[in-house]
Amino acid sequence: MQGDSYFSLSTITEGFVREKASKFYAYAYPVRSVEEVEQRLQELAKQYHDARHHCYAYRLGPKGEQYRANDAGEPSHSAGDPILGELKSKGVSDALCVVVRYFGGTKLGVGGLIRAYSDAAKDALSKNPLREIQLTQTLKIRHPYGLSSEVNRVLHHHGWRIADATYLGDCALTLEIPLSKMAQAHGIFKDMGILDQ
Repeated sequence: MQGDSYFSLSTITEGFVREKASKFYAYAYPVRSVEEVEQRLQELAKQYHDARHHCYAYRLGPKGEQYRANDAGEPSHSAGDPILGELKSKGVSDALCVVVRYFGGTKLGVGGLIRAYSDAAKDALSKNPLREIQLTQTLKIRHPYGLSSEVNRVLHHHGWRIADATYLGDCALTLEIPLSKMAQAHGIFKDMGILDQ
């Protein structure tokens, strides 16, 4: 059975870590597309134009199936992957986390970088409340006014939501149904003879 929801971030939050004089500024964003990711990256590139590294990771889609981690000049897998790991650990998708680093003069080594980028991302993400995103599909039904009470009882019993309604001659409803309940809803309304094909 397919899940009917997933979690994303609800707002923009910031985090910060200082490691041996290097400063790591982290930003966590809810995003819905690669274009929005690029826009956020451009904004931070302007704001922190003098920083050496703008490392990031994002996950998109209900299962985080579209993702990317970017080390932005840091040693391979020392920045982007730890940030991506924090997004996965938080269990979020449609989310972007960027960590901007100002070099403090002391090399941290790969282990130190992994820890610093991970800690900075974790700091920003820990301040960001989760938002549940419902996965639904629309189903159209059409019925005479005389069936309104029965239809409303079915909708109320199952907790299904009316997304749109038109009342011209009869009742035309567009319903939002959780993905895992579509077959059930289709069957119920087909049996009632009110599916709008």
